[in-house]
Amino acid sequence: MDFVMKQALGGATKDMGKMLGGEEEKDPDAQKKEEERQEALRQQEEERKAKHARMEAEREKVRQQIRDKYGLKKKEEKEAEEKAAMEQPCEGSLTRPKKAIPAGCGDDEDEDEESILDTVLKYLPGPLQDMFKK
Repeated sequence: MDFVMKQALGGATKDMGKMLGGEEEKDPDAQKKEEERQEALRQQEEERKAKHARMEAEREKVRQQIRDKYGLKKKEEKEAEEKAAMEQPCEGSLTRPKKAIPAGCGDDEDEDEESILDTVLKYLPGPLQDMFKK
């Protein structure tokens, strides 16, 4: 009967003791193996980071060659130039102080104001100008 039970359960009899609350076998080298595994993982991660840094450096080199060939600028350079341009006061800017109104844009009483009718008459042909002047 014992033979039949062993055949039916296969190799599970070893694990039956653990499942029923028996103590697990402890590997004396488990601590050492775990440390080696952690070290290997750290080393692989460092190699991966170094590889990616090398690849990115190569990509940046190619990007720079393309920028030089076509006269393009980096995004950071463009943004810095745009920011500097925005900080400088622009001529005709909407944000200029109200005191800085350019000459000829204000109400000057020295100027002779033409009416709209006079302005339109300038652009009419000669005979029509005569008709409206009369």
